[in-house]
Amino acid sequence: MEKLPTSSKALRYLPFLVASAFFMQMLDATILNTAIPTIARSFNSHPLQLHSLVTAYMLTVCVLIPASGWISDKLGSRRTFLLAISVFSVGSLLCALSASVTMMTVCRVIQGIGGAFLMPVGRLVILRSYPRSMFVNVLNIVTIPALLGPLLGPVLGGIIVQYASWHWIFLINIPVGMAGLWATWKLMPDLKAVREQKFDWPGFFLFSSSAVLATMGLSSAGGITDKPRMVILTSAGGILQLLYWLLAFRSKAPIFSPALFRIRNFAIGIAGNIVCRLGGSCLPYLMPLFFQVVLGYSALQSGMSLIPLALSNLLAKTVAPRLLGKFGYRNIMVVNTFTIGALLASFHFVGPGTHELILLGTLALLGGANSIQFTCMNTLTLIDLPNADASSGNSLLSTIMQLSIAVSIAAASLLLDSFGGHSATSGKAVETAFHATFATIGAIAAASSFIFALVDKDKGITRKRRKAA
Repeated sequence: MEKLPTSSKALRYLPFLVASAFFMQMLDATILNTAIPTIARSFNSHPLQLHSLVTAYMLTVCVLIPASGWISDKLGSRRTFLLAISVFSVGSLLCALSASVTMMTVCRVIQGIGGAFLMPVGRLVILRSYPRSMFVNVLNIVTIPALLGPLLGPVLGGIIVQYASWHWIFLINIPVGMAGLWATWKLMPDLKAVREQKFDWPGFFLFSSSAVLATMGLSSAGGITDKPRMVILTSAGGILQLLYWLLAFRSKAPIFSPALFRIRNFAIGIAGNIVCRLGGSCLPYLMPLFFQVVLGYSALQSGMSLIPLALSNLLAKTVAPRLLGKFGYRNIMVVNTFTIGALLASFHFVGPGTHELILLGTLALLGGANSIQFTCMNTLTLIDLPNADASSGNSLLSTIMQLSIAVSIAAASLLLDSFGGHSATSGKAVETAFHATFATIGAIAAASSFIFALVDKDKGITRKRRKAA
């Protein structure tokens, strides 16, 4: 394994290079949502039918994450990172030049191919380049800009749409990408595996195809005539997923080992992640549409209104460890999940006449509750993994997180269609469809509390033990 260049400059600036790549990806994941109604008008489409622009990117990132480590070991970390930034930047340029929804969806897939490698490879380089004593401090530098992406994305998207055009949402990635290429060439170590490891290509194909088909099935439902196609695609996805796990039981080196699910808290964490995120992960997509289509906000107003959600999400991360130490995983997640469900469902009562302070206060509470929930879910999932399974378990969790976002957005769009939102001819009918959708996703999110009730009662509690000692 090649070591980090001895240059102190490389050591000093490498975390900022990785952080800027994280920021670019996280910004891109949130900046588009605010611009969807404007893009829809540009393409003479309905805003509620443009969810494919978001799901195409998320789904591509999801299916390529399992292969990112193997490709990095094969090509070297520097070459992989250079390739990822290049593909992401080219995809951004093509998105800006798109002349139709279909063309932009394809270009978002190209963007996703590059974006899929930025986070995993960047995190892997940091892990391999610094001693464990420095790892926490370095990782903090890397993750803080990534947390700012969801805060700045909607606002920046609103400003760009309001004062320029939606094309600049993608074009701003070009100069950032050019700077990233130069910095990667100068600072990134070229780490490769000493021994080439065999990759589970059959398993990768089955798992990825399953995710794509299931999400396409949910995304394809646009009327009664599309229901058979939805059933066929989602059923095919389910069958391929079953085949993957049957193959994984017999494989010597599966991409995701079934043995991981023998670890109780890992199994609970993955199941809870899927259900909880299925309910709440569509919010960054759904809220800008609700603001602009139902409440009549401008793109800038919509982006500014999401600041309480993102800011409380950021601030609450400092509270979660202390709450865990005092109350434990089960107590926090059961209560918090019900809270998230109730807050999501409360948007059923929000309309054009709702006072802004009530709306912004609800979003702030929801952002804080989501932050605590995601911190608890992720740490619960990984906390009991032995070192030998840490890489595979973390990769599966990352894949599930990305897949849940794509499926959640597709499911929210399906719900809006089922409640008449896509075909509605009046503003009141669209508002009713949104209200019913919020109530449904709230119920789904709250249902995950029954899964988290299976966690051991004292898991995570540390303060009582200190007092007892």
